[in-house]
Amino acid sequence: MQDYKGWITIEKQKYIDQMGGKKQFLLRRIKLHPDYYSWKYIKSLRKAGYYYDRRKKNIFYMMRYLLACRRKNRLGRKLGIEMGEKCADLGLMIYHTQGIVVNGNARLGKNCKLHGNNTIGNSGKDNAVPRIGDNVDIGAGAKVIGDVQIEENVTIGAGAVVVDSCLEKGAILVGVPARPLKRK
Repeated sequence: MQDYKGWITIEKQKYIDQMGGKKQFLLRRIKLHPDYYSWKYIKSLRKAGYYYDRRKKNIFYMMRYLLACRRKNRLGRKLGIEMGEKCADLGLMIYHTQGIVVNGNARLGKNCKLHGNNTIGNSGKDNAVPRIGDNVDIGAGAKVIGDVQIEENVTIGAGAVVVDSCLEKGAILVGVPARPLKRK
């Protein structure tokens, strides 16, 4: 429970900071602002992940896992987010909901940012899924498809379709299919 509470505390603080402080966070909660629902989804995702890890210990944890999954999936349908319990590491930020699909076997590194209308999954030819490094910023409408490795600190531009691995740290990927932006 300690790791779960630690992650929740860290991620809640990230959302509070992103919203402009505790007053703004409270106002957005009262107004049922979409940013608040993004945070609520992250919290339910983490809770489902916590019980997923413990589901084989006894029937109590299995029941808690099923209920936590149900809550996460219900909120996910409302927000347009489909994501596995254990695919995202600490610090996940969702800026705009709707149209976010992440294969449950894909791996998102620490501090990954999703800007909405993102697909991260297999190509349909096989079950190989993307592995995304730490501090990756995935722009609005960007897709990462297939057996792809993305290094740390990479920015994927809006609307880009990544089908090849990017092993260059700090790269900026743009276009369809996505290629690293050439620096002068």
